[in-house]
Amino acid sequence: MKIHDIANIVNGTITGNKDYEVTGVGKIETATTSDITFVSNPLYAKFLDTTKAGAVIVSEDFEPSVDRSDIVIIRVKDPYQSFVKLQEHFEDKPISRKGISKLSSVGTDSNLGEDIFIDDFVKIGDKCEIGKNTLIHSNTSIGDKVKIGQNCIIESNVTIYRNCVIGDNVIIHSNTVIGSDGFGFAKNDDGTYKKIPQNGIVRIEDNVEIGSNCSIDRAVMGETLICKGVKLDNQIQIAHNVEIGEDTVIAAQAGIAGSTKIGKRCMIAGQAGLVGHLIIGDDVIIGASVGVAKSILQPGVYAGYRAKPLRDALKDDVYLKEIPKLKDRIKKLEENNK
Repeated sequence: MKIHDIANIVNGTITGNKDYEVTGVGKIETATTSDITFVSNPLYAKFLDTTKAGAVIVSEDFEPSVDRSDIVIIRVKDPYQSFVKLQEHFEDKPISRKGISKLSSVGTDSNLGEDIFIDDFVKIGDKCEIGKNTLIHSNTSIGDKVKIGQNCIIESNVTIYRNCVIGDNVIIHSNTVIGSDGFGFAKNDDGTYKKIPQNGIVRIEDNVEIGSNCSIDRAVMGETLICKGVKLDNQIQIAHNVEIGEDTVIAAQAGIAGSTKIGKRCMIAGQAGLVGHLIIGDDVIIGASVGVAKSILQPGVYAGYRAKPLRDALKDDVYLKEIPKLKDRIKKLEENNK
């Protein structure tokens, strides 16, 4: 694509050769002269001094630290959003496939929509509903009475248990399990445990994306609910009866215990752990490896070993660094008092 075409896509202003041509999008550290790259995070601005990219997208107020008149610059309001738009144009999309493999198995009374694709060794149970334009890849198992909406992509080796409901435009990556039994056991008088029947379902609303190797447990009663627009990274555990609000994003290896309710537009970083029966309000940000043992109702950033407002967590870090000095002072005071 030529630079002036790219500028039209991202609504940007060009400095340099508007007819310069690029063939792809590259990382600023490794891009070649045929690539366009971008600077959004200030941490990467230093690479502009040495990058070999032919063009770069920057913010409207960005000023390079050195003269790079050899690079075509496109100034935009939001470099990251512009990068996403550009990636869509250069995306290497998979080949469109339709049809039902003879090596798949479809149960009785199941309703399959138009233009779907069912790959080899897919097992679809009885009385299922699969919406049009949905793709189901190899070795996926779908239980009885499952409903899957339109334009979904179910990658290989996914398991969706009975009665679960998947909305439209949902992407589920490989090896994820939807609707397995929640971790529910009642302790008997003799110390043994009796399994509590898990009779609910998982409901996933529209425009959700779920990474690989995630587990979303079915409810004891009612629904485990993943609301529209939620994005889940890889290796996430969602326990029974959890509710995750609209447009919340959760990074890898986070764990949400049973019956916790998470609000809209939250961000939960990697390896965070939330105990059960909490309420997390809207617009809450929880840092990496944070343990959340109490409900959080106010918007803001929470960090620390036990979740607390970021300012308090930073103060604690400062105090911890002073402990060795305090130890020395105490030792000297004790010696002087002998």
